[in-house]
Formats: sequence, C-alpha cells, structure tokens
Amino acid sequence: MTPIFPRTKRTCVLRPAAAAWLVAGCALFSPWTVAAQALVPVPDGTGTTASDDPATTTPGTTNANAAAIAATATGEDDAALTTGSISTDAGEPLLNDPSIDEDMARTNLRENTVDGLRSQLDLERDDAPGIRLGSFILKPALGQTFNYESTKTGSSKETRSYLETGLKGTLTSDWSRHQLSVTGEGTWQRNVSGSGETEPTADIEAALRLDIGNDTTGTLKAGYHFEREDATDPNAISDASTQSGVNQYTLGAGIAHDFGILRGSAKVDFDRYVYGDVDLSDGSTLSQQDRNRNAGAVTLRAGYELSPALVPFIEASAGKSVYDLRTDTSGFARSYDSYGGRAGVEVDLGEKLNGEIALGYETYRFDDNRLDNLSGFTIDGLLNWSPQRGTNITYGISTGIEPSTTAGDSGALAYTLSSNATHELRSNLVARLSNSLTFRNYPSGSVSEDQRVWLAGAGLTWDLNRYLALTGDVGYERTTQDTGPSTNIARVGVGLTLRR
Repeated sequence: MTPIFPRTKRTCVLRPAAAAWLVAGCALFSPWTVAAQALVPVPDGTGTTASDDPATTTPGTTNANAAAIAATATGEDDAALTTGSISTDAGEPLLNDPSIDEDMARTNLRENTVDGLRSQLDLERDDAPGIRLGSFILKPALGQTFNYESTKTGSSKETRSYLETGLKGTLTSDWSRHQLSVTGEGTWQRNVSGSGETEPTADIEAALRLDIGNDTTGTLKAGYHFEREDATDPNAISDASTQSGVNQYTLGAGIAHDFGILRGSAKVDFDRYVYGDVDLSDGSTLSQQDRNRNAGAVTLRAGYELSPALVPFIEASAGKSVYDLRTDTSGFARSYDSYGGRAGVEVDLGEKLNGEIALGYETYRFDDNRLDNLSGFTIDGLLNWSPQRGTNITYGISTGIEPSTTAGDSGALAYTLSSNATHELRSNLVARLSNSLTFRNYPSGSVSEDQRVWLAGAGLTWDLNRYLALTGDVGYERTTQDTGPSTNIARVGVGLTLRR
C-alpha cells in the first residue's frame, strides 16, 4: 500500500520516517488534528460500507472509543486503508462498527491474519501461507497473553492479572469471479489474581460479493457480534458485579453501479439486539429485556467523478428501530425513526494519501412525546497517509447519536477524534501508537451528565519467524464527567501469537 521512497544523503533536513513520526506524535497527543477515525470501511461491494448499519455506527461505550484508536499494524486487511461510505444511522453504541477496533480497550492487540497490513509493510516478507481447503484459503491465528490492569475510580482502586486467549481466522474463496469471505474472532479472559470483570468477545461475519457485470456489483452479508457492556458506559448499571452481555445479529444486501462519470449505490441493513441479564452485587439479577429491539435502514448514495482523484457525493438514509416491549421499565416508548443526509468528497491520490470527509445532519424522532428528538450536525471523515513504505498513519473524526436508557433522557451527541500510527522499525518489528478523544454531550436539562473519554496506547509486534510473533502493549484510559469521580484504567501485557 505504501510507496517506496529513495534514500538520500545525510543532511540537516528531517528524513521521511522522522517527519512521519513527528507528525504522528503531534496527532496522538493532540487529537484535534485532522482527526478521528470515522469509519475504517469494510467494502461491501455496494460502493458504501458495512459501517452504515443502523444502531452500529456510534462510538458509544468506552470499549467502542477504545476500539476506534487501535486498528494498527498487527494486520488489518487492505480494506482498512480504503475509503467508503460515511456512517448513516447511529444507534446502539459500539456494536460491530468497522470503524471501531475493540483492541484498544485491551493491552495486547489480538493478532490478525498474515494477509493484511503487516505484509504491506514489506512485500517480500516470508509470511505464513495459510491452509488451502479446496477453492478456499484459511488463515488462522491463536494468541495467548498475560495482562495486568489497574482501575481507579475516585479513592477506590481495583487491580487484576488475567490471561486472555484469542482465536482469529479468515476463510477466503479463490474464485475467478465473485468472492466469499468469512472472518471470525473470539477472546476469552480468566482472572489469575485480583478482582475485576472479564470482557469476552466474539465476532463472525460472512460477505458474498457478486460480480454481476463490468459496472455492477452486489453484496450479501450476515454476521454475529457479542461483547459485555462496559462499566463506564452511560447506560451501564451501577452496583453491578457483571454488566449485560450484548448480542447483535446483522443482515445486509446492497448493489452498486457506475454510470460513466456517475456512481450510484443502494443498500438495506437489518440488526437485531438482545441484552442479557445484569448480575447485581447483592446476588440478584436485573433483566434488560426492555432494551431488546430490531433496527433497519435504507441508504442511497450518488457520486460524480470530477477526476479519478476527486469524487464529490451526496448520501441519504432513513431507518426505524422497534423495541420488543412497547415501553421500557420506566414507562417510556423508545422506538424511533431516524433520518440522515450528508454531502462530502472522496479523495484518492494513490497509495500515498486517500480518504473522504462529509458534513451532514441527523435526527432521531421517538414515539414517546415526552422524549425530545435527538438531532445535530455531523462531521465524519477518514484520512490514510503513508509517508513512506513501512509507515501508515490514519486520522479520523466521527459523529454519532446515542439513545439513552435513563428515564426522561433521549440520549447524547458524541464526537470522536482519533489517530493511529504504525511504523516498521525492522522487517520483523512493528511499532504502534494510537490515541482517541470522545466528547459525549447531552441536551440541557438531561439527567445524565456530559462525558469525556481519552485513550492512548503503544505497542510492539516482533515476528520471531513466519509462524510465531511476540507482542507487548501498554494502554491508558480516562473517563471524566461534569460531577462525580473520574475513572482511570492502566493496562500492560505481553503475549505470543501462533499463525498458520
């Protein structure tokens, strides 16, 4: 992905690598730079991306914010460095958003398969080849890490040491036409000492690209995502020993067509959310059934190619979210209709620089007249920059609307800025830096308080050979609000990853 820069004689001028790291450092510790990853798109063949799912594009919980800043050189695939559709319908924070990599909430990044960004850093690397299964290629990875975590809220402090086991893999077709890809990942944690809530996760997604014609592409997709709601999330339950487990099921279909200099696409997405019971500290449980719902959205997009490097576009979306129960435990009808529109521009200057940015407006209209409509101007963008081979920097900014579960509150408008940098120190040694800042603003008169979440992380991946890698990571997370104590979480860990 990244261009090769010729070597020059030693002078007083900063070399490309040094300049890149200087810029990345400034971005990482000053998130107001060009900033935060709105969507790291996963092409779905529609000309837009899977990130347009209703109720999935909001950087909601702390894990979600964490995720936004960590898609680094442990191996994102080529799609992670391309641009696509800006998010259309924000809703449930966190879940299954391609722009969000939950690894930042962890100390050791879960190692990806070997066909991704790490290979792009050095095209001559002797990476693990995978396993051929007929007309498919399977690339699995198994990781084991040991981690230490310290959580401080006000004057109280909690620490734990835990083992995390991760299994990840991709199954990709090797067909002359069309393509089927299946990606899966799961993590399991076990506390070794101390106390603290474990955070298991599971993801699986299948996407079928249909090459209907030279200028027409169709896409079908299905997926499942599981995670545990973060304790610092505004919708989390206080006094809980174990927060709710959130299950998300997704379906989608889309089509894209090029009309010469015009480009058009349409897609339909459906999501089903199921919330598990919360275990309270007194030994009882609290049902979250009133949060279960179905959400759907339709997205249309049209672009005009001024040149191969510059494509202005407009996009519109409409969706609806219907809860299983007409009213929640507080008596509020939280089903809503969502509408959004935006205009922006795609820029593609080749492998060195590409991205897009869009401005728009989005609104949620609730069935309950006692709940104020959630509306606001949005700005979403992503910039991928590769100053030289082996160095990749991503800046992004995203806006999302987050419905609330607090009685009388509609929700919040959240803005997230983020930056990520990866640099190949040697052919088998990759360094990572990441940073994110989220502002969660509630309307005046809300019971809930405004919140700010800052995350930063750094790590190294050392390939001992083509099959085995050693990883080391440190991370810091700080959550503050207008009143009440702040929460500070520090993590550190080392691990091994086995690839095939």
